[in-house]
Amino acid sequence: MAVRSIASLTVSFGLVAIPVKLYSATEPHHGISFNLLHKGCGSRLKQQYVCALDGVPVPREEMVKGYEFAKDQYVEFSPDELKALEEVGTHAAEITEFVPIAAVDPVYFDKAYYLAPDKGGAKPFALFAKALRASKRCAIGRWATRGKQYIVMIRPVEDGLVMQQLLYANEVRPISELDIPPTEVKEAELKLAQQLIEQQGASTFDPRAFKDEVSERIEAAVQAKVEGHQITLAEEPTGGAQVIDLMAALRASLEKKGVAAAKTGQKPARKPAKQAVPAEEAEPAKRKGARRAK
Repeated sequence: MAVRSIASLTVSFGLVAIPVKLYSATEPHHGISFNLLHKGCGSRLKQQYVCALDGVPVPREEMVKGYEFAKDQYVEFSPDELKALEEVGTHAAEITEFVPIAAVDPVYFDKAYYLAPDKGGAKPFALFAKALRASKRCAIGRWATRGKQYIVMIRPVEDGLVMQQLLYANEVRPISELDIPPTEVKEAELKLAQQLIEQQGASTFDPRAFKDEVSERIEAAVQAKVEGHQITLAEEPTGGAQVIDLMAALRASLEKKGVAAAKTGQKPARKPAKQAVPAEEAEPAKRKGARRAK
């Protein structure tokens, strides 16, 4: 089934304009959704908006939006007033600068879109993508749609371009707000941790290796209920977290990985070879052993 584009827009920088088509890069699976039912008869419940003053349901045509500027004090806005405040969509992503890809922290990443050339845009699209790859930079700009303005980052991927919607600075909390105390790490602990990282290292990330086990479990439980089977509830773990020795935990993790590698036929990490003893140090040791033999 062919993927359908959701919009057409123009990527522009300087006097260059590239017509492109926009495609959703992600397809979130929210799993099974549950409805609220009346416990007594099993009928589905309907949501109503009730006036806090009169205590009666309010139909949608009598609703108006308001902003609470003080406790229980509101200023009202009509639909026309709200419409006038919205950003006018320009159907264009205007590039303002080019920065190294590593300069944009992934914490700012929001929704992603794929870009493909539109009619007449194949050549400039290919040139733009190749230039970004060669420079190892991404394009930063603005995009207005559906009444809102977004920061966007256009970055090259193997087969094309991705337009990454970014969060604004005030939407990301600085990590400095966290209370992370400075802690000394011993050299031996660091070496063991690095060994564990090397043992579990991979050259690429394969998202297909991970499955949403919770969704699968819920779907299986729903199917069992539909078929009239009883569901066995899993026992909850008891007891709190155990305080363990860090070095012991790192060694145990390395040993566990070594056993797992042996079972799967993988070669465990090689131990460092013992250093040869210099001749001048070996000779006294031989004499000492000879005296003991006497």
